[in-house]
Amino acid sequence: MLQQLRGGRNAVAGPSTVVKGLPARPSVLAPQSSTSQSPCCAPAQRQAPVPGSRVIARSSATTDKPTASANGNGGAVAPAQDGTASAYTYGNLDVEQAYDLEHNDWNTTSLSVVVVGASGDLAKKKIFPALFALYYEGLLPPDFSIFGFARSKMTDAEFRDMIAGSLTCRVSAKDKCIEATEKFLKRCFYSPGQYDDAKSFSELNQRMGEVERGSGKPRSNRMFFLSIPPNVFIAAAGGAADYCSTKTGWTRVIVEKPFGRDSASSAALGRGLAAHLKEEQIYRIDHYLGKELIENLTVLRFSNLVFEPLWSRQYIRNVQVIFSENFGTEGRGGYFDQYGIMRDVIQNHLVQILALFAMEQPVSLNAEDIRNEKVKVLRCMRPVKLEDTVLGQYRSRVHGGRTLPGYLDDKTVPEGSLTPTFAACAMFINNARWDGVPFLLKAGKALHTRRAEIRVQFRHVPGSLYKHKFGPDLDNSTNELVIRIQPKESIYLKINNKVPGLGLRLDTTKLDLQYGNAYNAKELPDAYERLLLDVVNGDKRLFIRNDELEAAWDLFTPVLHESESRRVTPELYPYGSRGPVGAHYLAAKYGVRWGDLANDDGDE
Repeated sequence: MLQQLRGGRNAVAGPSTVVKGLPARPSVLAPQSSTSQSPCCAPAQRQAPVPGSRVIARSSATTDKPTASANGNGGAVAPAQDGTASAYTYGNLDVEQAYDLEHNDWNTTSLSVVVVGASGDLAKKKIFPALFALYYEGLLPPDFSIFGFARSKMTDAEFRDMIAGSLTCRVSAKDKCIEATEKFLKRCFYSPGQYDDAKSFSELNQRMGEVERGSGKPRSNRMFFLSIPPNVFIAAAGGAADYCSTKTGWTRVIVEKPFGRDSASSAALGRGLAAHLKEEQIYRIDHYLGKELIENLTVLRFSNLVFEPLWSRQYIRNVQVIFSENFGTEGRGGYFDQYGIMRDVIQNHLVQILALFAMEQPVSLNAEDIRNEKVKVLRCMRPVKLEDTVLGQYRSRVHGGRTLPGYLDDKTVPEGSLTPTFAACAMFINNARWDGVPFLLKAGKALHTRRAEIRVQFRHVPGSLYKHKFGPDLDNSTNELVIRIQPKESIYLKINNKVPGLGLRLDTTKLDLQYGNAYNAKELPDAYERLLLDVVNGDKRLFIRNDELEAAWDLFTPVLHESESRRVTPELYPYGSRGPVGAHYLAAKYGVRWGDLANDDGDE
């Protein structure tokens, strides 16, 4: 987000931003455009603002001007020393114009952020640190407050002590960190209550009103993050909407996955939320869509002429979307066992990545135009079949003199559980661009490495003059585009090249863009920072629409029900291995080799 252009982080002499000289527009909550129902188609830095200045919370996209400090932590955003654009450059367009966003006039409006489930791990490890990072970078409005709401009893002081330990400043932004932390904590308040209790939400509303009136602003916007178990989603969303909605601005509710267990439960959740909120108020968050390389997908494809002609069945042999973790459930098996890897990772994270990768070019960068194209792709896909699926579960293994526990060794996992910790499946898109191209999705826990990436394997060169130099295995000379999402974010293209020297010797090398080196990015913004900021700005490009969720569940509900009704036993694989052997047979069925297993050390 803030690192997309060279000089982004280094261009910040101080941690705050103010945008000046933009014409005022009334801030109204504009309803989103209606959902497209068309069938699948063929390719077609922070303190009080400077007096008299204007402050606009920035989007996760970059903007067109350097900006001054928004909260007085010092300095102003300046162009990079090498003359390149600053981190806030976006062509000649302001971000609100570029993404067709409503205007927030923070000169007359305060912002209240409520974290429901404030005492949970997600809130402490991700949400509060992300909010503090946005504050330190000058990306929140001057008059904002944070409210924690949970069942635990604690005072404001105890709440601040709880979250203080999780707040850190980036390595590249240590100036005045302690001072910024103290100022941030003074804006944090706590209100205890039950998630299904109207009185508790009324008390929260009263507390928020007191703080908002103290800002002296006539308008107030409110956003709620539901960091709670799914069984209380509807009750908490109803309490927030019915008893805590602002009367003078917008109210937005962020819902964290899982969004149900199948089509029926997801639809029930959707109806429950719709009883209290409009669709434009609901932000279904998938934090993987906030990753730097995921947001770059559309930029990579639609702003580089070299890729679009190749992005089709004529040149691409297969696409692999891979997610692996080198650790197990580690005491969280009780939660994981309710869902399994197919629901927890593939149905949401990986399918969302696939949709962004394969969609047609949208009419504009407007959120609804982008999501319309994603829905079209999902509706063109065949439901996953059990014969195109491999399920696995990791077992214990002795390594280096110590025993690595298996999934069933986790005391929180039910005895004899058949819940898969590994899944691989083949998917197909029935349209003119992708007909016949296998999309292989793979996700697993307790594997040999931690990695998330997209691998695009191109077709063999027809009539290649140099095939005798590579031997009978043409896969050794196949071009491959790899988009490494994490760790060591990078984009590289494998090409064939002549080895320097006399004679003719060929080698496969990489054209390699390493984000850490190219942009001097010691630390990229966390996905939650980008997504929380997008909610503040009303930017829904990276959030999931209701019909999009419905289409995704339709692809997986049949295979999930079939595997569970037949009590399919997952194939065992050792902790720390490359996964079950069945995954290789699945790939071979479609003439594919998993790209993350070949020349693995060279890809790190």
